Amino acid sequence: MLPVIIAGAGPVGLALALALAGHGVPTVLLDGADEPPPVRLARTCVLPPDVAHWAGLPGLGGQAPAWEAWRVTQRGRTVLHRPVAPDDAPRHVPQHALERALRDAVARQELIRVARGHRVVDLEQRGRELVARSVARAPEGRRDEERQWRGSHLVGCDGPRSTVRKLLRVPFPGRTGVERFAVAAVGAELPWPGEAGLHRGLPAGEVTARPLPGDVWRLDWPLPRDDGLVTPDALLDRVHSTLAAWHEGEVPPYELLDTGVHVCHQRLARAWRSGPAFLAGDAAHLLGALGTQQVAEGLRDVDNLSWKLAVACHEGNADSLLDSYQAERRTAVGARLRAVDQALPLVRGGGGLKGRLTGRSGGRLALLSDSHLGRGTLGGPARYGASPLACAPRRGTTTDTPVGAPVADVPVITLEGETRMLRERLGGPLLLVLTAPGARVWDARHWLSAGLMPELAAATGTLALPAELLVTEDYPGAAPHTLLVVRPDGHLAAALPGADQPSLRACAAALRAVPDPAPEAAEG
Repeated sequence: MLPVIIAGAGPVGLALALALAGHGVPTVLLDGADEPPPVRLARTCVLPPDVAHWAGLPGLGGQAPAWEAWRVTQRGRTVLHRPVAPDDAPRHVPQHALERALRDAVARQELIRVARGHRVVDLEQRGRELVARSVARAPEGRRDEERQWRGSHLVGCDGPRSTVRKLLRVPFPGRTGVERFAVAAVGAELPWPGEAGLHRGLPAGEVTARPLPGDVWRLDWPLPRDDGLVTPDALLDRVHSTLAAWHEGEVPPYELLDTGVHVCHQRLARAWRSGPAFLAGDAAHLLGALGTQQVAEGLRDVDNLSWKLAVACHEGNADSLLDSYQAERRTAVGARLRAVDQALPLVRGGGGLKGRLTGRSGGRLALLSDSHLGRGTLGGPARYGASPLACAPRRGTTTDTPVGAPVADVPVITLEGETRMLRERLGGPLLLVLTAPGARVWDARHWLSAGLMPELAAATGTLALPAELLVTEDYPGAAPHTLLVVRPDGHLAAALPGADQPSLRACAAALRAVPDPAPEAAEG
């Protein structure tokens, strides 16, 4: 099998290599950096619940705490407080720690080859192969190293100035400097340990506070559009004024660990696929205004693209499936950018709090809260209900999860009798989850040979995609004996009657983007 070539070894490129290795696909990772990025505590990322599984990398758990609550204050008075369940909480992690954990995991993978210092300079398609030429700068007095790499596909994860995107001649339109933030990482004891929050009406203006381990906090102050250079003294004044406002006018002991100015741009590549080449992460989109999370959006690209590339590499004949990456992800990010454009005048346009806290679509504080918590139009995961891969709904078979949305995380039982959480099984084959009340009470060897299980177990191995059969006692809104078809990226493909094997085959064929092997049997 030819490898997939990945240009760029930031969080998205590293995560894509790991995801493909999990599917048994080899990769060549062209790491244009000569050394890992510097430690910057003011450069962090929030991982919403749908991508929080990336916080489970070995060695990262203690550096990616789950928020206990979200708090909004106005002039020191709490006006909104939302406790957050641990399994539904965002994870806040320093970006350098995430990248280090990803690099360590990549180093343990035999299917990933890393070419340190190599940057793509040219691409050429030769029949079914793609050839990338890279150059690594040599020390002064020596010739640069040039290499050619043969692969089945190439993914440009090489940042906002992406060479891959330029070689593909893909426009990258959008807006520059949509929002600017003064940012500081401080070590201090704040009144709300473990809670993130938005604080308004302070002398220094609005500030967002997000906790990191060890009483470290990232503080973000939105800057007026006409603000010029933010001097170190001006930023220090913001820190002192904010800390004093939270401690009855006295600046408490603190340590200033890092500072910076964060500028948010909004851009969207016109195309995310050109033949065997793809764009992902910063190379495909830029966002960040109003609390939207660029790294999280890039990891959503990874979860969506990796399983589709794996099908193409293992089985071939997957052009329509690969096309769905752009159809799903570009549409989702475009909708997010439009939502930010629509919300900016409301959120940054001034006005009081009256009537602003109610209504998830209209309240400015509700919009900002949803964005930071990974919910709603600004922060929530995409729903691929209009995807070309969408399976036709079955009459009378519904759940609380709309088709195309991420599934709820419920306990599931494997055919070996092991109980795990559903999200822990993602990232591999298609998951078929049968709701079977009482399954936990009976020994697995009994229910495996009863009811629908023998027929479903036999049908699982005949589908157009590799699949695994699981059982759950209950799923929100699902009737007993409902069969949930869950994509490898965790999105619900269909909810079917457990006995309806023709519809199951048709759904798997739709996900594989191939003709239904038995279309006449799926009618009715």
